[in-house]
Formats: sequence, structure tokens, C-alpha cells
Amino acid sequence: MGKPVERIGVVVHQGRAAAVEAARTVHAWCEARGIPCKEIDVWKEHEPRHGGQEEASSAGNPDLVVTLGGDGTFLRGARIAATNDAAVLGVDLGRVGFLTEVPAEGVTKALDAVNEGRATVEERMTLTMRASRVLEIPSGMEALLNYGRGPTLPPPHVRPDTTEGEGWGVALDVTAINDIVLEKLARDRQASLGVYIAGRLLASYSADAVIVATPTGSTAYSFAAGGPVLSPHMDAVVFTPVAAHMTFNRTVVAAPDEPVALRVLHHSGQVAVSIDGQLRGVLDPGDWVGVYGARHRLRLVRLGPTDFYTRLRERFRLTDAPATAADGESSPLFRPDSPVPYDLAHLRLPPPPSRR
Repeated sequence: MGKPVERIGVVVHQGRAAAVEAARTVHAWCEARGIPCKEIDVWKEHEPRHGGQEEASSAGNPDLVVTLGGDGTFLRGARIAATNDAAVLGVDLGRVGFLTEVPAEGVTKALDAVNEGRATVEERMTLTMRASRVLEIPSGMEALLNYGRGPTLPPPHVRPDTTEGEGWGVALDVTAINDIVLEKLARDRQASLGVYIAGRLLASYSADAVIVATPTGSTAYSFAAGGPVLSPHMDAVVFTPVAAHMTFNRTVVAAPDEPVALRVLHHSGQVAVSIDGQLRGVLDPGDWVGVYGARHRLRLVRLGPTDFYTRLRERFRLTDAPATAADGESSPLFRPDSPVPYDLAHLRLPPPPSRR
């Protein structure tokens, strides 16, 4: 980031003492420098939740959002930041984190680095959507679908800057960092969906769910459903069916400008729409949604070079094939310490060993 921080919004996992303590550190850092700082609630007991634009506005439209928790807390803060073109700094207080950047004890040094222009901003693709109608959750269904959790986010609003074109549906105020998922509601009623990529029918699926993910989300639900791991530095739209009752059950990786449309067929059961794991609406037979790359980019604060593949190995506890044991442990890095040849100079490479 090239200029000092002007206003900070903080998203805190209130159920973790370490997150609450780290929030005090952030507030103290801001107070010492005269920087306005306001907490953006993930949710409060007995109060309705608000959409990302409302949260950003209530916090004075911060230029930096700091999240204190795991990846779930980060996703909430990241959606708020992306809708406001703010950067987001994730402080890691979770158990399996791909997105958070710094440990709790490093939050002061991280804020100093951001404020002094020593941090970089890494951009990631996000998704948004249109639908045949405004999403809503039928009365009485929210308590059942969200049992044991906090209150749900409200259904997405219609974006004020767009109007409904002939047959193009309503543009929804949605920013998805990981994925948009359509899944069946009843155990005995499959989700039957016509899937269109770039306007052309791919196939009609009968499945438990279908996932449309970003490269960032490729290591989340899509990965658990058998999808591929994509580098978060690329742009792509990843379509993955879940438990499809058909021969073709593979992931399709589409170009970032190729939209994915999902139409609920007439003999399908009802279908729930989730955005980054949060229930946001229910579709009936005949409804459809279109998912596509958003204009908003996620702006991640990074304090050093991103080491995605080491993090991948560590988070998934990847082990080497037993047959390679006789060869000994492989070096963690393939990177000569000599100058980079001219034909490789444009590639993303780690720093040489002597500078690590």
C-alpha cells in the first residue's frame, strides 16, 4: 500500500478470547496514531445482520479492514472490503487458514508495515451474480436451515447501479470470495439443474449440489468435492458438481469472462443458494441464477512473497509417496542462487536461498 491508513474497520470473532485481545491491540495502535477505528460485527445476539455495503458504510467506509479469527471471519471481512475497494489484512487465529496473513502476536508490526507503505497488495478474483428474481428465504425455513448457528445474512439486495434488462434478470449485491453453491434442500429430492457455460448448455445435472468457485475457493468446498487446486494468482471460474447422478461428474474450469448459468428444472426439489458458506436464498423450479466474475477485486495485504504451495503442503499435511523414501527427503525449494536467466525473468519465482 502506497499511502498511510486513514480509517480501519475491525471484524472480530467474539467467541475467541485471543481475537478479542488482538482487537484491543488494534484499537490501541489506532488511538496512538489518531486513526479512526470501528468494529464491524460478524453478528450480534438478538440483532439482525447486515449486508457488506451497510457494514462498510456504518464503519465510515474504511480503507483497511482487519479480520481477527479464522478463514470464516476473514471471508466476512473480505466481502465487506471488496465492495468498498478497501484492502484486507487477515490476522490468523484459526486452525486451518489459507487466507489469513499474520499471527496475532505480529499484528502491531503488520499494521506498522501497512501504514508505512512496506506492505504489498495482492489482488484476487471475486464472483457476483444475477437471478431471475430477488432471492428470499421462505418464512420459517431460516431457523431450520441455520440451526445451531448465528442469524443468517439477509438476502442480497438488488444493486442500485444496475437495472433489469430484458431477460437478463436482476443484478444482486453479491461479492463471493470463495464460491456460490446451489444445493438440494430435501434428502429425497435431488437438485436438477441445467448448467450453461458462456451461454451454451453443458449438461443437465441431477446432484446434491453444484459449486461455482474462484481460484481462491478451489481449496475450499470445491476441493472437498474432488475439484482441482488452482493457483490463487490466476483468474478462472471453476464449476464442480457434488455427488452427480450421471457419468460426467468432472470439474470444468472456464475462462474468467465465461459466465455460468444455473437453471432449476421443473421436476427439481427446492434449491438453497449459499455464498461463501452463508445461506442467502431459496430457489424454486423455474428459477435461475447467473454467476460471473465481478468488477470488484479482493485486495489482500501481504507482508512478503506469497508462499501458496508451502501453505498447501502444510495445511493439507501432504506426505511424500512411500516409494520415494529411499531417496531421502526432498529439498523444500527448487531455486538456484545464481542470477535468473533472461528467458525466466518474467516468471514468479521465490527469492534465492541466501536472501530467504
